[in-house]
Amino acid sequence: MKKNVVNSVQVFMLLIMSVFFLFPIYIAVINAFKTDGEMARSILSLPQVLSFHNFITAFRKLDFLRTTFNTFIIASLSVIGIVITSSMAAYKITTSKLPAARFFYLLFVASMLIPFHSIMISLTRTAINLGVKGSLLGTVTIYIGLGVNMAIFLYSGFVKTIPMELEEAAVIDGCGPFRVYWHIIFPLLKPITATIAILDVLWIWNDFLLPLLMITNSKNYTLILSANKFFGKYEADWTSVLAGLLMTSLPLVIFYLIFQKHIVKGITAGSVKG
Repeated sequence: MKKNVVNSVQVFMLLIMSVFFLFPIYIAVINAFKTDGEMARSILSLPQVLSFHNFITAFRKLDFLRTTFNTFIIASLSVIGIVITSSMAAYKITTSKLPAARFFYLLFVASMLIPFHSIMISLTRTAINLGVKGSLLGTVTIYIGLGVNMAIFLYSGFVKTIPMELEEAAVIDGCGPFRVYWHIIFPLLKPITATIAILDVLWIWNDFLLPLLMITNSKNYTLILSANKFFGKYEADWTSVLAGLLMTSLPLVIFYLIFQKHIVKGITAGSVKG
């Protein structure tokens, strides 16, 4: 009886939390199909007639195809860079017996505690001095630098679960260090690699502040940065804003629904075996 009561309370709390988190999405969806007049009368009511005018306006203002391509390029190159550099670094740090390896590991972990807002001014000045401010490549490079600390932390915990006998057997067979990493170690890191890739794609796709600081040419705008066009100095086209936000989120939602199982799988595999 007591167990049933506890389960009922847990289910009730989960329902309350679901309503709390889904309510803003409900508001965004129903108002994206309304006219400005309908939204002004009531933001909670359903649209009287489904209108796709807001989505057409949002598609045009966002320059949707171009900004989606820019966002995809930045996210994909950044994730590839983070995965390659952090997995190699974590493998070397974890397997090395030198005292400096532990120092570098703690240095990477400690850098996770530094908020971006405290370094963004100096980071922008450095980008200007290096001549990379305004370019997609410069933005990708900064994303890689900001993302490797968390990735190294996650990779290090997973590398510890790999039996070193595999590496020793590969060395006996004549494999060099890079071949051991690429053909033996890296394929075994697939679960945590998927986890890191998904988390970083979610972060980079939704990020607004770094593109705002780094990208100056409108041709290089990302989706989230381009959505800022809807807000004027004295007014905001809220129905088009909501339609635009739904459009920018749709690719990410599809991506997340397809690969979400890898997040839990990667994290639990690293924690249980460690």
